[in-house]
Amino acid sequence: MTTPSPFDRLISRRELLQKSSTGFGQLALASLLAGNRPAGAGKVTGAVNPLAAQPPRLSPRARSVIFCFMQGGPSHVDTFDYKPLLEKNDNKPIPLDNVDGNQGRTGNILKPFWRFRKRGQSGIEVSDLFPHIGGCVDDICFINSMQTAGASHFPEQMRLHTGSDRLIRPTLGSWVLYGLGSENENLPGFITICPCYNFGNVTLLRGAFLPSAYQMVPIGRSNAISAPPSFRTATFRNTQNPDLPPDLQRKQLDFVATMNRRQLELTGADAELEGRIASFETAFRMQAAAPPLLDFSGETRDTLNLYGVDQSGKTENYARQCLLARRLVEQGVRFVELYHAPNSNDSGWDQHNKLARYHSSHALEVDKPIAGLITDLKRRGLLDETLVVWGGEFGRSPGAEVTSKRGGRDHHPWGFTFWMAGGGIKGGIKYGRTDDYGYHAVENPVNFHDLHATILHLLGLDHQQLTFQHGTEQVRLTDALNGLDGNVVHDIIA
Repeated sequence: MTTPSPFDRLISRRELLQKSSTGFGQLALASLLAGNRPAGAGKVTGAVNPLAAQPPRLSPRARSVIFCFMQGGPSHVDTFDYKPLLEKNDNKPIPLDNVDGNQGRTGNILKPFWRFRKRGQSGIEVSDLFPHIGGCVDDICFINSMQTAGASHFPEQMRLHTGSDRLIRPTLGSWVLYGLGSENENLPGFITICPCYNFGNVTLLRGAFLPSAYQMVPIGRSNAISAPPSFRTATFRNTQNPDLPPDLQRKQLDFVATMNRRQLELTGADAELEGRIASFETAFRMQAAAPPLLDFSGETRDTLNLYGVDQSGKTENYARQCLLARRLVEQGVRFVELYHAPNSNDSGWDQHNKLARYHSSHALEVDKPIAGLITDLKRRGLLDETLVVWGGEFGRSPGAEVTSKRGGRDHHPWGFTFWMAGGGIKGGIKYGRTDDYGYHAVENPVNFHDLHATILHLLGLDHQQLTFQHGTEQVRLTDALNGLDGNVVHDIIA
């Protein structure tokens, strides 16, 4: 005869299911804690395992997203939006109406600092700033008609990540995990590599009011201003316990889980508590699953060279991030964000001065690693199911910033470039267009809501149906804020 646990309630199983609003969800939760969770068994209501893989509502083209975020605003007219008239009319006034958006800080035309060349079979012009990405143009869709609502860094970084410039909104990666769940119960479903914690940037990456199960898990950090980002110290924190062996940790965790289940019996459904239970389980399993991901000793020399891991001090840091991103999506991680942020010597891609110097150094850091990521995903058969996204919060002005002695460009939200590759995207195309001087998006403008709607669509999610009840609001990522709603850009989907 089995000795009853002191935590067993003296009611029958039938009574428990009747009295607890969690109902059969508790059985699923118990199954999770026992390590037996069939894929697709959960729902996104929080009543059962919140991280169980979910069947997409639409036909998905992608399973995972890798977002290469270039903080600060790369110059579109120096990178992927070729405008011959800028060179022809260098240092002349911009001959367009409505060019005073930056309150007089944008001066005469400033020609590109780099030469543009036709690349690939598609013949798309890419500047010499990105020769390696230029070699991948036939797999890339360049959206040259991006636009956003403002010209300040943090509000537009918030809008890019959360769809809103309001504080405390869920980020894109959390929405993706909320909608689809995770395909690997041993790893987090949303990981950010070396995020920037300065100036409140970590708020861009939080799940906000979504249940805690959908939060981002960081690997390392970019210490903007105080120190350059370093992947060599990046790791999953607290995955090893030198004081407790795994069997004792398992007993400890089971004890906590028993108490948490008892609390659920008393309170009914509690998405936060259930998410916490799931996170404890994931953390326990990560002790075995996470360390091998950070060990590149099994990668071939050819692969390490492809990314630029072997070029210490130049490409190595970001190359390791890109290689880790590939290894993560291979293991079923849904959303990975690579944060290329400012370091101690400059302001990231935010070049109001010395643009040629600092855009050169930043492009050198990311060009080969990102091209290596696309190439590696493609040769492994993963590019078709992995969506790679590149961009910053806005572009930079076609004219020189008046205070920079023609050495830099100001913030520019009225027309700039993002690009996407893989995951069901047409390659070798340019979508949309800015005017002849790269100032305004004049053909097929795309805002961040459109970008979000398209990313969700490629993952098999309907952006209008992916909602969460927050207080009295039914909230979605593409809420019609500031008069803008999201539309899927079907013309760029293969």
